[in-house]
Amino acid sequence: MIPTVSVTRYVTPLREGGSLPGIVEAEDLGTYVCKFRGAGQGVRVLVAEVVVGELARRVGLATPRLVGLDLDPEIARYEADEEVQDLLGASAGLNLGIDFLPGAFGYDGTVHDGSDVAARVLWLDAFTANVDRSWRNPNLLVWHGRLWVIDHGAALYFHHAWSGGLTDPARFAHQPWDPDDHVLRAHAHGLASVDDEIRSLLGEQVFAEVLADVPDEWLEPVPGADTADAVRQAYVAFLVERLATRQWLPAVEAA
Repeated sequence: MIPTVSVTRYVTPLREGGSLPGIVEAEDLGTYVCKFRGAGQGVRVLVAEVVVGELARRVGLATPRLVGLDLDPEIARYEADEEVQDLLGASAGLNLGIDFLPGAFGYDGTVHDGSDVAARVLWLDAFTANVDRSWRNPNLLVWHGRLWVIDHGAALYFHHAWSGGLTDPARFAHQPWDPDDHVLRAHAHGLASVDDEIRSLLGEQVFAEVLADVPDEWLEPVPGADTADAVRQAYVAFLVERLATRQWLPAVEAA
């Protein structure tokens, strides 16, 4: 699983999104963007962050290192902001840390590091049904001349319907994805050229390895999958089914 370190200090909130992530320092002397388990969207967002982040790494995209952040709620005592106090108090235990990239710039419309990186981002977002990479919220950074993908919590939407029991993987497998609002839509012509290569990098074994990175306590039991390993297997099944189809690619590129 992803390594775990303890939070030593809460530094400042990041108010770009509704979940109120924050900058924290940890015992390994690292600085991280912390995504809190006590935020309104719950731990499934943290699962999506790990799964999609690690898939991004597997398909050749730059994405920050991930750790589990063990948070002692006593840290909340030193915060003056009541909203932050409440969030820290509700987030005792294991949260998600995303390596802070000092000096990174927001995406400016230029792809800096390779002719197919934009198409790879599009492919990944289509595969994982990520609906949150628009000009309003690009979730892309430029750091050391490379394009970095961040913030994947809006992907893998199917798991939000699992509270009543596992849903049918085939439904997600055939669900189309709309690129019209995507910040990199202009690069959709490159999808066909990266599709076969990326598919060759993925598969059931890779998906199982990626799900093994997710901490057990974030894999909440649901009807039909009452253990962490069973929930992992469900995610793998959904991803395998999706990879076996192409209906989710933009229609102009679909095979």
